[in-house]
Amino acid sequence: MKRQMTKSLTVAGVALALGGTALTTPAFADTLKVAWSQDATGLDPHKQTAFSSIRFLELMYEPLVRLDENADIAPAVAASWSFNDDATELTMMLDPNAKFHNGAAVTAADVKASFERILDEATSAAARANFTSIAAIETPDDATVVFKLSEPNVPLLTAMASVNAAVVPAAEIEAGNIGNSVVGSGPFVFGAWNPNSNATLTANPDWAGGDVAIDGLDISVLPDETAILAALRSKQVDFALLNDPFVASLVPDVAGLELVSKPVLSYHVLQLNPSRGAMQELGVRQAISCAVDRQDILDTALLGEGEVTGPLTMAAYKTPTSELFCYERDLDKARQLLADAGYADGFSATVMAATGEPPTAAAEAQVIQSQLAEVGIDLDIKMMELNVYVDAWLAGDFDMAVALNGGKPDPFTMYNRYWTKDGNLQHVANYIDDELDTLMNQGREETDPAKRKEIFAKFEKHLAEVSPWVWLYTGYSYAAQQEFVDGFMATPTGSLFGLSAVSLAK
Repeated sequence: MKRQMTKSLTVAGVALALGGTALTTPAFADTLKVAWSQDATGLDPHKQTAFSSIRFLELMYEPLVRLDENADIAPAVAASWSFNDDATELTMMLDPNAKFHNGAAVTAADVKASFERILDEATSAAARANFTSIAAIETPDDATVVFKLSEPNVPLLTAMASVNAAVVPAAEIEAGNIGNSVVGSGPFVFGAWNPNSNATLTANPDWAGGDVAIDGLDISVLPDETAILAALRSKQVDFALLNDPFVASLVPDVAGLELVSKPVLSYHVLQLNPSRGAMQELGVRQAISCAVDRQDILDTALLGEGEVTGPLTMAAYKTPTSELFCYERDLDKARQLLADAGYADGFSATVMAATGEPPTAAAEAQVIQSQLAEVGIDLDIKMMELNVYVDAWLAGDFDMAVALNGGKPDPFTMYNRYWTKDGNLQHVANYIDDELDTLMNQGREETDPAKRKEIFAKFEKHLAEVSPWVWLYTGYSYAAQQEFVDGFMATPTGSLFGLSAVSLAK
């Protein structure tokens, strides 16, 4: 049964009203009790990069389109769309039933204001580089948005399928409320949030995407995943997001629990900083790539639950790792490369990793530390709280970083923010050359699928060879649920949007 839901928000423990007096969110019998170990680091959908933030915000905010369980484009705020013949114009027709949580209709003006905010450099939007080809946005009526492009941009539609491209109310932008309040159009309405503790979301009775079968979500942030498993065992939790493969492996042994797993496009990577010290030298970066045993790291940190990968993780584009530079460990070659670069005696550096995201980060850093020591590279591991890590990462303030980065079904959408000259995260990658930039832009404009595959094969091989980062492997997304939880569908992006389709068969 649908109920009229309370619309209130707690930020940093302070209750804020969304259009009225703050009220207590009611607890209903059909509320799904959810747990995870890493909380969101902020509420601005256009700025957040942490997985924990993305998964939280995508339950409430909607982009124009989204990716379904097969990573195919599906409707969200937009009901239909079409490119012109040369991919220089994209027309979006909005769902006439789409409404924001405050009851206002989602209009073309909101879409235009949202993308203008994303494109404004002052916003520091995470996905800005995906949309810089937008030359103008026309709104012939409230239900139609026409994106005029300065050059062909085939991957633009895929880029829009992200909460980093969420449609937010123009009025909230004008009032400066984005990040301080949450007014989305998604399946759940923000109830309250106590950072690193708990949150409540209520079902949106007016969601254009369909009926939400549960009354809402009661989310707990637990200190680690062993605590989450204990809460599942005692039935204090109905559904939990897991990242640790060891904990996930224990779930099927618990009566009444089910494990949902799926290979994901996101990738574990050792990010080097080519603007610092020894890593400015190509030979040093290549030596690190040759010294790392990717399969050993995968087996140790992820229990072998994954696949060694190059930069491109999507099946349609990835190159066999046997064709990529130094994917077979070669210590002699690594030592020779270091000597030729003037570092025969090695060097010292610091590698940073986030506590808990991913939970394998510390193990990955320790194995990498041990492996690089064999060629004289002395690594100091610096573990950091997630919000501190994200700030340092966004500032490019690191020698090396152990990271888990999101994957996309299209190579340009996945990487242009790092490996093009105008990419908005170039200051994180700290490396670019003419070949990377040229190949990325050729791939953006090419409409022939076979030619695009050739372009991105060259891109991947070159990127692996110049080694600004050392790609390691992909893994799985894991969720544990009580046997009475029905309908959750995992996706290759690790999204939790599937919670909108859950019902409780108690």
